[in-house]
Amino acid sequence: MSYIIAENLTKQYGTGDAAVTAVAGVRLSIREGEFIGVMGESGSGKSTLLGMIGAMNAPTSGRLIVDDIEVYSLGQEQRADFRREFLGFVFQSFHLVPYLTVIENVMLPLAIVRAAKKKKRQMAEAALAQVGLSDKADRLPGQISGGEKERVAIARSIVNEPPVLLADEPTGNLDTRTTREIMELLSQLNQDGMTIIMVTHSPDCADYAGRLLRVSDGQLLYDN
Repeated sequence: MSYIIAENLTKQYGTGDAAVTAVAGVRLSIREGEFIGVMGESGSGKSTLLGMIGAMNAPTSGRLIVDDIEVYSLGQEQRADFRREFLGFVFQSFHLVPYLTVIENVMLPLAIVRAAKKKKRQMAEAALAQVGLSDKADRLPGQISGGEKERVAIARSIVNEPPVLLADEPTGNLDTRTTREIMELLSQLNQDGMTIIMVTHSPDCADYAGRLLRVSDGQLLYDN
């Protein structure tokens, strides 16, 4: 049964003769627990599509349904609540706060969660353990490697235990060995039940996905 359904998702920027179509009528179904890879040339629309699936970029037309929720029929606050409950995000740039410790960075999404500080720290510790960084909790981002920074970013994205993880070029700044470690971590998260949608330019990273989507000129070329 489909967990995420995109129905004719379209995104245009500008109007009239100046209009540019970034995503053109994408239809897509994703089952719960799948690991989806999305590939395409630069400017193909793959990151725009990921942003729409992530409830961050409202389509010009079309519908997105996640767990029977029609996402873009929600108001702004409801959509923010939806993102917080359902989605984790990992990007090529780590977006860590340099003056906060590793565990403080991981705790950031919990700032608006109603829970005792001790409980929040326990949740962050559990997320760090999941990515293998329990021993780096009190380090600053400048004191850890690039691969460890990406692991912190992943821990931050899963600290709320979202069912869906969206990753946009998560290994773009990493060397080959570290890339493999991060991909193995994402694969393990998927095996643990998390649905993952990952944009990548790397065929090696795409090999970790259970299903590969290709995007060109805003269109989904095939779905295998």
